[in-house]
Amino acid sequence: MGIEIERKYTVNEHVQEFIKTLSDGEEICQGYLNAAPERTVRVRIKGQKAYLTIKGKNQGISRLEFEYEIPLEDARQLLLICEPYCIEKIRYTFSLDNLIWELDVFKGRLEGLIIAEIELNDENEVIKLPDWIEKEVSHDPRYYNSNLSKTGGINL
Repeated sequence: MGIEIERKYTVNEHVQEFIKTLSDGEEICQGYLNAAPERTVRVRIKGQKAYLTIKGKNQGISRLEFEYEIPLEDARQLLLICEPYCIEKIRYTFSLDNLIWELDVFKGRLEGLIIAEIELNDENEVIKLPDWIEKEVSHDPRYYNSNLSKTGGINL
């Protein structure tokens, strides 16, 4: 059984300079076959690989997560039957203080939105936040990708 423990953050304008120091990001297209709060079923194409991911309901910043690689052509077909709207983004993955961070730079309907995520080993793990972090939004459902896919944007 997989457990995902993740914190999410909005970023400030300093992130643009930081992104310039990173190597190329990876294109992601993802859609949701089911985006109910109790469970989500996501199809994702990341580069030339594809995945089917099932996530349980959030319990704080933790939730069940099961991810399986699937054939790329299957993912393309599944994206056609996903709920509106598919999310497009570029993901930059990097290490800071021995922890893996991800910066998602959204495209299309969500252009301008950038979210930082960090996966932890423990909900109480202490982390040093980079200066480009604005605020934590881990508990704000408006920032869940499954909700972003429904609205195509955030109404803040």
